Amino acid sequence: MQLSLALPASQSLKDKRQIVKSVLARVRNQFNVAAAEVDTLNHRQVATLGISCVSNEGRHAEQQLAQVLAFIERTRLEAEVTDYSVEILSVA
Repeated sequence: MQLSLALPASQSLKDKRQIVKSVLARVRNQFNVAAAEVDTLNHRQVATLGISCVSNEGRHAEQQLAQVLAFIERTRLEAEVTDYSVEILSVA
């Protein structure tokens, strides 16, 4: 999943990094997924996160990522989700 966040209260890159670091740590701990900031690194009020999950069933991966999205929207009031996309890859 690629997720875009608006960080309107962020006044500096240091503020942004603190928020992003907290979001990533909480998501990793709560859901056991891989997560990182993947784009817009030098924009202080925008963050783009990449979150991935490995599963033997596509439906389970979709559910897991939906839970991650809901968690971020529910718990991170200083970070507003502005866009997201989910891509499920099957390996045969």
